[in-house]
Amino acid sequence: MEEQLEPTVDSAQAARPDLSRRDPEQTRVDIQIWLSAKLPAGSEPEVDEVHVPESNGMSSETVLVDASWVVDGERVDRPLVFRIAPDEAAVPVFQKYDFDSQFRVMAKVRELSDVPVPEVFWLEEDSAHIGAPFFVMSRAYGVVPPDVLPYDFGDNWLFDASAEDQQKLQETTVDALVALHAIPEAEKNFEFLVSAAKGSTPLRRHIAELRGYYSWVTTDGPRSPLIEKCFDWLEANWPEQEGPAGLSWGDARIGNTMYADFEPIAVLDWEMAGIAPREVDLAWMIFLHRFFEDIATSMGLPGMPEFMHRTQIEQMYQTKSGYAPRDMDFYTMYAALRHGVIMSQVQRRAIRFGQAETPADIDDLIMHRATLEQMLEGTYWERVL
Repeated sequence: MEEQLEPTVDSAQAARPDLSRRDPEQTRVDIQIWLSAKLPAGSEPEVDEVHVPESNGMSSETVLVDASWVVDGERVDRPLVFRIAPDEAAVPVFQKYDFDSQFRVMAKVRELSDVPVPEVFWLEEDSAHIGAPFFVMSRAYGVVPPDVLPYDFGDNWLFDASAEDQQKLQETTVDALVALHAIPEAEKNFEFLVSAAKGSTPLRRHIAELRGYYSWVTTDGPRSPLIEKCFDWLEANWPEQEGPAGLSWGDARIGNTMYADFEPIAVLDWEMAGIAPREVDLAWMIFLHRFFEDIATSMGLPGMPEFMHRTQIEQMYQTKSGYAPRDMDFYTMYAALRHGVIMSQVQRRAIRFGQAETPADIDDLIMHRATLEQMLEGTYWERVL
């Protein structure tokens, strides 16, 4: 089984500068000192080893810690995960990393639902201890659908699984999403996630936040005509009746889920959580698979066209939740646009570190440019479905 690693939304194709300068031995010592102050007297914590995954650097840093301490007179092993804020010098993908919100939302989801979220232990906002703020959670053991290379490229546990096991994974993942969306009174229970952006509805505020993020991405560079057209398309095709809003995972995809026996055992990566119609999560889950499928098709690979199929996932969600998703062309466009803004920032970041050059056409920063253009034309889903 693979140890818990939290994939990042940008991990599929982006250039990866080696920006993790964290020394494992020094980090081990620092964490042991921090634990000694955090735990009750007599706990005698020992940190045996610190693992710094090679994939770190593009988003929050994940450090795996093998620790132990004394509980009721006996030494107990405690495998932990430290989620550490990124170094500003690394030009993070996202504008802000609100660890307090991530910590609180994971604790609340665990408290209010059966969604398998790792237990969170401590939030440390003082960067003096290990050089950055961090929070600590339990470590799970399982497998995650790979992003590099994407799972639909072949030669991995999910691609090679039987049709029955692939179906089981889809069913149980949708079960987790339904359970998440069933948490009642989301705006009350997760009041810290309620957006301060301008807008009369949760969807209006959610998209306003994306506009704000896009403005940040383009602060020192040109704006994308294609992205601007997509924002205009959303305004022109706004749902007549927005679906009910609730807790939104934000980065709802199988690549942020750890599985055992094709069932979720850890739902990960909550940095994009918010309050939004449930279609936002559902469309993101559908589109992120299509993103990988389009890459596979362009490379002449068979991909997994029957897996995470839009129609099937929408029907599955309706059957399990009793709620019929609506306006999914709108929400899948929104998902593709959100991902386009993120990918634009990933490529701008690569340019900043000399690993890519600014293209003649700024829209070429968007890896799935053709998908967005076809969605604007209204031909994308006709072609793939």
